[in-house]
Amino acid sequence: MDLLHDHLIRARATGAVFARTLAEPPWGLRLSGSIQLGVHAVVRGRGWLWTDTPGSAVELSPGTVVLVRGGPDHYIGDQPAADCVGPEEFRARHPLTGADDHPRATVFLCGAYRFSGEVGSALLDSLPQVMTLTPALDDPLRDVITLLSRELVRALPGQQIVLDRLLDLLLVLAIRSDFEQNASAPRWYRASADPRLGAALQAMHENAAHPWTVPELAAISGLSRAAFARAFQERLGQAPMRYLTEWRMTLARDHLRDDDLSLARIAEAVGYASPFAFTAAFRRHHGSPPGVWRKAERTAADPA
Repeated sequence: MDLLHDHLIRARATGAVFARTLAEPPWGLRLSGSIQLGVHAVVRGRGWLWTDTPGSAVELSPGTVVLVRGGPDHYIGDQPAADCVGPEEFRARHPLTGADDHPRATVFLCGAYRFSGEVGSALLDSLPQVMTLTPALDDPLRDVITLLSRELVRALPGQQIVLDRLLDLLLVLAIRSDFEQNASAPRWYRASADPRLGAALQAMHENAAHPWTVPELAAISGLSRAAFARAFQERLGQAPMRYLTEWRMTLARDHLRDDDLSLARIAEAVGYASPFAFTAAFRRHHGSPPGVWRKAERTAADPA
């Protein structure tokens, strides 16, 4: 299991909405910032996407994929600063169906993704507010967009499953492409490709419960303890045991927030010999014991 796969699985990324839209000029669609991750692509024609930030408009042409992280609202229109309305009013204004019957219409795809837990939040935070990708002709991203467009032309048996899988592919290919090109990609992603560190990182992620030591991780990497610790610090900006502790705390927060495991079970799952050792480590890291933290988080999520 590579680290990107691990993060996406733990983030439980799920496609919530997908739609293929036709609109003749003038048109404009406003999308809520509550969408954790929006995925947009133009299949035919031209469009523009922007946020409320001045100078943020980017042109959408066939083959371009744009991912928009949640926060501020964002807009898609036939020109920058076009008059934009919400999805329901937009559908009422633009009830077009067959693209062949409307040669001036722009055809574009809109998807929305949900992420869960600490790992999902961290993955989203590692993305830019607006990520624009224009794949080359031989890039599989372009093939996925074409398949999505064809699938959305008409309702077919099993269509939702097909759309979910294609949207998954689109998301993974887009994130991977951005991380490979972006100097600000997460340190764990770049370090995972380092032959000196990749195996040790993968081991920590796959089995956080194991009582890892620096010599053991160094042996997995084929390095001396000193060389491994130095390379780890250089690439990830922290010592191996600090990274491991933060990963364990990330997993612990997800357990505390999302399920009803006892502290003893959580302690065992994230690598602590007893609930007392886990409680002490969690208190040092968060300033409060795990039981108190769990209650506060669940109250904040559901005051009723």
